[in-house]
Amino acid sequence: MNVAEDHPATATPAPGEAGLVEPRDFVSAEPFTFESGQTLPGFALRYETYGRLNAAGDNAVLICHALSGDHHCAGRHSPADKKPGWWNNLIGPGKAVDTDKFFVLCANVPGGCQGSTGPSSPDPATGRPYGIAFPFVTIRDMVRAQKRWLDALGVKRLFALLGGSMGGMQALQFGIEYPGFCARLLPMASTARESAQAIAFNEVGRQAIMQDPAWNGGNYPKDGGPRVGLAIARMMAHITYVSDASMDRKFGRKKKDGATGDAYTFDVQFEVESYLKHQGESFINRFDANSYLYITRAIDHFDLEAAYGSLEQAFTRVEAETLVLGFTSDWLFPPGQSRAIAQALLRAGKRASYAELDTDLGHDSFLLESPQLYELVRGFLA
Repeated sequence: MNVAEDHPATATPAPGEAGLVEPRDFVSAEPFTFESGQTLPGFALRYETYGRLNAAGDNAVLICHALSGDHHCAGRHSPADKKPGWWNNLIGPGKAVDTDKFFVLCANVPGGCQGSTGPSSPDPATGRPYGIAFPFVTIRDMVRAQKRWLDALGVKRLFALLGGSMGGMQALQFGIEYPGFCARLLPMASTARESAQAIAFNEVGRQAIMQDPAWNGGNYPKDGGPRVGLAIARMMAHITYVSDASMDRKFGRKKKDGATGDAYTFDVQFEVESYLKHQGESFINRFDANSYLYITRAIDHFDLEAAYGSLEQAFTRVEAETLVLGFTSDWLFPPGQSRAIAQALLRAGKRASYAELDTDLGHDSFLLESPQLYELVRGFLA
């Protein structure tokens, strides 16, 4: 187990920045049984932390990532990094999630491909990657694995838990599974269960991967596999993360440099085509195709109403104060789904509120620059 109580940055950060951070691995040698009944002899979670855990162990803020995210939510791994962590705009000294006050943590989920145990990890029994022999993963499995990690770190109670999209699902499940452990929950752009349309989008992505001959039934070399299928899955999914208005404002019908107006070819003609192609190509260099299958399936199966009989019944165990955030232009998980979560919490007699931000940036609004979002988060954590 690679665990330490304090995880200071490795260099003096710029004002407001988390600075240089180093990923660490939590390794559990105890068997883990998934909801499916399948087991692993142990597992690893790759994680990062920012700030310091106080003596009482109760100033921790857990960040839960979305489908294509990972543990690297703030700071940089080296001075040469072009991009910081995916929520760097929200996390850091003096920011909405203030690392001068809080011990901020984020782990790559089980089933992932950024250091946590997943389909691309070697099976101790064979020495080869698990592939699709890896156990099926659910949101509840993700939460239970993270609780084991937090206990090992000495976290006694979470001051707050924040997450967008799939991260919001984890926040809700955490509040249900470990009610006395979470003081505040902040799910954003999330849902208590996906619509048929959202499941359909995920299935198109999975089929793009599985119909690629290089998928080979889930057995492919580390540097190979269904790269075309995974790129197409990412391109299609990315369209659901943005809005018509934001794409039109950014690209419109602008032609790619060098493209002729009347070219009767299937080469890239429009800037939006070039953008999506870049999204697909960059994604295949950092994500495993089998992990994409597993995590999208976990999202599809998340259904609090079915699991507990009703949303109100699901939330009877929740003790945390909850702020649910929706975004007006989110058509993947429309704001009505977030509002329904807050209403069910209130009907269950819980402390809950709902805020809806007016934005035309789509589902990914929670990741983008937003002074309104920062103000809401800062106020909730105050």
